[in-house]
Amino acid sequence: MMNPATLLRRATLCCMVFEILWHSGQGLNVCMSGSATSCEECILIHPSCAWCAQEGFGRVRCDLTQSLQIRGCKAQFIEFPSSQTSILKSNPLSTKGSAPSQNEVTQIMPQKISVSLRPGDQTSFQVQVRQVEDYPVDLYYLMDLSLSMKDDLVTIHNLGTKLTEEMSRLTSNFRLGFGTFVDKNISPFSYTEPKYQNNPCNGYKLFPNCVPSFGFRHVLSLTDKVDRFNQEVQKQMVSRNRDAPEGGFDAIVQAAVCKEEIGWRKEAFHLLVFATDDVPHLALDGKLGGLVNPNDGECHLDKNNENSASTQMDYPSLGLLGEKLAENNIYLIFAVTRRYYVIYKNYTALIPGTTVEILDMDSKNIIQLIVNAYNNIRSKVELTVSDQPEDISLSFTATCQDGQPLPGLRKCSDLKIGDTVSFDVNVEARSCPKGAASQSFTIKPVGFKDRLEVTVDYSCDCGCTRAAQTNSSVCSSTGTFTCGKCYCEPGYLGSHCECQEGESGNNPLGACREAEGKRMCSGRGECSCNQCLCYESEFGKVYGSFCECDDFSCARHKGVLCAGHGECHCGECKCHAGYIGDNCNCSTETTSCLADDGQLCSGRGHCVCGHCHCSEPGAFGDTCEKCPTCPDACGTKRECIECRLFNSGPLADNQTCQRLCKDEIITVEALDTDDSAGVLCLYKSENDCVMKFMYSEHANGKSILTALKEPECGGGPDALMVLLAVVGSILMVGIILLAAWKLAITVHDRRAFAQFQNARCRARYEVASNPVYKQPGASDAVREDFSMYDKPFNGGYH
Repeated sequence: MMNPATLLRRATLCCMVFEILWHSGQGLNVCMSGSATSCEECILIHPSCAWCAQEGFGRVRCDLTQSLQIRGCKAQFIEFPSSQTSILKSNPLSTKGSAPSQNEVTQIMPQKISVSLRPGDQTSFQVQVRQVEDYPVDLYYLMDLSLSMKDDLVTIHNLGTKLTEEMSRLTSNFRLGFGTFVDKNISPFSYTEPKYQNNPCNGYKLFPNCVPSFGFRHVLSLTDKVDRFNQEVQKQMVSRNRDAPEGGFDAIVQAAVCKEEIGWRKEAFHLLVFATDDVPHLALDGKLGGLVNPNDGECHLDKNNENSASTQMDYPSLGLLGEKLAENNIYLIFAVTRRYYVIYKNYTALIPGTTVEILDMDSKNIIQLIVNAYNNIRSKVELTVSDQPEDISLSFTATCQDGQPLPGLRKCSDLKIGDTVSFDVNVEARSCPKGAASQSFTIKPVGFKDRLEVTVDYSCDCGCTRAAQTNSSVCSSTGTFTCGKCYCEPGYLGSHCECQEGESGNNPLGACREAEGKRMCSGRGECSCNQCLCYESEFGKVYGSFCECDDFSCARHKGVLCAGHGECHCGECKCHAGYIGDNCNCSTETTSCLADDGQLCSGRGHCVCGHCHCSEPGAFGDTCEKCPTCPDACGTKRECIECRLFNSGPLADNQTCQRLCKDEIITVEALDTDDSAGVLCLYKSENDCVMKFMYSEHANGKSILTALKEPECGGGPDALMVLLAVVGSILMVGIILLAAWKLAITVHDRRAFAQFQNARCRARYEVASNPVYKQPGASDAVREDFSMYDKPFNGGYH
């Protein structure tokens, strides 16, 4: 099965051939329209053009291979050089870093290749890279010892022991070194008055004793003796400089280039941890102290292991810093306080192989910071190119763990140690260098010692040129016969050099016109001996059998011919690799379209000419990263709220959160949900609380997240209160029911008693008022006894 690079190359060639054939059908064959006068000129016109070196073939010898064969040119006379790749060394990738000999560990394949390039043509090869397990690690801790770092110095007294314990989980071969820096010991950077010579803190009440300022001091070479590291750290004392910026970049260069003194191993992974709480001095700052000599990037450690050139040369530039780190395969970790995180983050974009982590004010998180940075560095692979020839164009296609090709990328992220990734590299020669000598360049992953060496040879000559015959009889003994054609001596013209200048041919008009009705020699030359002699032009070269072509009449972009990314051939731009379009102004690179999350145009658009065209309604921004109304907007921003405010969620990893979540977050007690420019987002947290925030895009282009300080949580139920409430409710219901029952009984009794009283009263009335009423028959005594109840008791009873 062919790899993607081969398929891509064949598809490209097919497209080119189709384009040429289509233009040929329209009368615009680029090979023939170029009207090349030699085999070398022909093969420079277009990669699909071939030259027929057969004697007597005809006037037009530059054409497509198929066309030449159809017109009668035999295959052995067709000159058609092509680009190709040869692998010279390809040792297999290693799986472990703890090999018997570290020189046997291989993390890139192949290691040496040779490419033969025809100008304008492409060839490709594949590079595989693997971060092997258990690879040796050298870590050099470079610490700012200015006065503001005195708390940090106390914190790291036992750093060696703790750090070794943590790193032992990642590698079995770990070494640790230590160095310090303050600033150049000259005015105005440090205190240089006599009273401060031995103690710059003299008279400073908060901290009256400190050591004199120094540029860079190498304290301990890389070693596996942890106790020595701790001992050396405990001996250190802080110093004091005058201005806020420090001389840290001076120290970084010395730590990188003094390989033998520091003890960097060739076969190890190099980490340089730079811990500071302030900004650095940069190149040209040294002029304030009278230092006009630029930093030379060389090692200047004296017998006291201090930088002897600190007060003699300027601070290094970012370019020099990046160059020295790359040369020595060093990963730089900026461990800086939150206040200066953004400044150092910008530096990482200019210095390959650097990362930045936030350091606590007293460095208490330094161990976790280093481990996180190490894991982050080893989770990605990025290719760099050094010594690339000017006439060579390179384009990369990365295939990471998901197996999807990513054109324009030379970097893979989110890898695990042991993963293998591949990169397809297309190589194109834009032109032939003078002398067409071999050149070379190197491709290597950032921070790796392993590299791929590429040797380039140019196919700029035709084989038939080596069989040239001077003063050939075919050329009337006045010219050189080469590649099937005569090249006449000065003063002679004609296909066989049979004419002298000034002589007229038999049919000059027909031979010097491109077609009937066209101007002779296109109006840009004169006809002599049936041939057009093109005029010279101040704008460029005029050429062709009828002077119909030139190299300056192509489309321009912002006034630049072919946008500076192509060559003009007979009125058409021939674009270099990585560019397309009529004027070659459209880049095929997609790096500028990559969002922070690694997606092209954030998954909401398409990359066209290196710029994102957003297709999702409401999406905008350089990489379509801004879209408050998109369905996934709240979900994406939620992860940033969780990691930034609560250090939770899938992005809780420090580096990932800082890389992906750059929006400004404002915390408030209550949200203003009436803001029409914002979108209200809410979600349920793990403890069943509701978190609310507003997502809005301001006119200045900044994304603002306004979030509650704390999620809204309902108070949890109190079991005792619930129990009391239930019992109280039952008692209350019982009392109410009893009261109702008592009320009903009381009402009923009173009604019955009232009826009884009414009945009794009626009975008395009837006895007293009836004249014919007689007592029932009974003895008088008995009647007497009953009559007593009808009399009042002493007049007091009613």
